[in-house]
Amino acid sequence: MGGPDRKQILATDQVFTSEYKNLDWDLKDSKLEKTFEFKDFSEAFTFMKKVAEIAEELDHHPDWFNSWNTVKISVTNHQAGGITEIDLLLCARINETAKLWVT
Repeated sequence: MGGPDRKQILATDQVFTSEYKNLDWDLKDSKLEKTFEFKDFSEAFTFMKKVAEIAEELDHHPDWFNSWNTVKISVTNHQAGGITEIDLLLCARINETAKLWVT
């Protein structure tokens, strides 16, 4: 019961399986990427603050880029050198948070 795995790198065919099969992120160069668009900068920044809270809770932090109403997020486990279960959990939590704004 130690929480999501942070060490075992997942093979490409293992990433979008079971509870993460509908994750809807792009897999590129051992990273999960997704771009979110909001009504304006304020919504985008509020979303980023919520994601920061999740990242702190999980002790796993995304790389991201913000330009006005757009937030591009990239997730990978830098220590493990690829995608692990903690990355999938972070992406799923980010998706849930985005539902507050993005339809």
